[in-house]
Amino acid sequence: MSAFGAPLELPVRPPFRLDLTIEALRRLASNTVDVVGSDGTYYRALHDGAGTSAIAVRARGARAIEVRATGSSAARWLDVVARMLGTTVDVTRWHERSAGIPWLAPIARTLRGVRPPRYPTLWEACAHAILFQQISIHAAAAVMRRAVDLLGAPVEAEDVRCIAFPPPQRWLDAPEAQLRGVGISTNKVAHLKSAAAAILGGTVDEAALEQMPTVEAADRLQAIRGIGAWSAAVILLRGLGRLDTFPLRDSGVARTLALLSGDPHLDQTALLGHLGDVRGMLYYHLLLGRLHDLVPR
Repeated sequence: MSAFGAPLELPVRPPFRLDLTIEALRRLASNTVDVVGSDGTYYRALHDGAGTSAIAVRARGARAIEVRATGSSAARWLDVVARMLGTTVDVTRWHERSAGIPWLAPIARTLRGVRPPRYPTLWEACAHAILFQQISIHAAAAVMRRAVDLLGAPVEAEDVRCIAFPPPQRWLDAPEAQLRGVGISTNKVAHLKSAAAAILGGTVDEAALEQMPTVEAADRLQAIRGIGAWSAAVILLRGLGRLDTFPLRDSGVARTLALLSGDPHLDQTALLGHLGDVRGMLYYHLLLGRLHDLVPR
C-alpha cells in the first residue's frame, strides 16, 4: 500500500468551492473512480506514461487547494488536477448573465464557486457520453460502476481505495459477453469499442480537437459510430471544457428547466442565446440543482 507524499499547493481563481466542483464531476456518490472522504478530501487514481498514482485534493483557504500524490514526481499531476477542477476558469460572465434571469439567479448564487470540471482524458468523456445515452443517470451510473469494477485496476493509498478508470484498450479487448454481463446493451458495446478504436488509432485526437472550433470538433466526434449531436456536446463540455456548448434534446434537462423556471414552454434557444459562450455552466447548475433539491419537484 502506497503513502501520499508531501502536499503541493495549487492556486485557484476565487471564488472556488472544491466540494461543489467535485460533486459536478462525480455526479453520484456511487462513483468509485472519484472518491470523497468523510473529511471532504477528494481522491482519484490517475495514469500517464510514467505509471499510475493516487492523488488526494483538499481545500486550503480561499485561493489554493492542496494536492498530494503517491509515487515520484507528484508535481506532474498539478496540470491535470487544475484542468479537471477548472481552477483557472473565469466564470464572471456566467454570473453576470445568470443574474439577469429571475428564476436562475437564486440557484447561481447558491452554487457560487462551482467550476466546470473535466474528465482527465478524452476517452473517459467518450465512454461516459455513450454509456449515459437515453437512460436515467442512476441506471447509467450503476452500469458504469459495474464496468469499472470489471475492467479497472484498484489503487490503494493509506486508508483509501480508488479504481483507475479503464483505458480504451481494456474496453476494446473485453469480450462482448463480459460487457453485456454488466448491463451494457449490444449497441452500446459496439459504440464503446468503436470510440476506443478511434482514439487508439488516432482517428480522433484530443490535441487536434483542442485546436478546432467547437462546431468542427463536434463534427469530428460525430464521425465515431454511436456519437450523435447530444453525445458530442457532452464530450466537448465535460471532456474539453467547451462552455459554449450545451447538450440540447435532453428530456431530463427539459423537465428540469420547466420545473425551475415554472414555464413548461420555456424557449431554450432564447435562454442559451442569452447565456452565450458560458451556456455550458447551466448544465452543471441543473445537475447540482437536482442533487441539492434546489429544483421544485
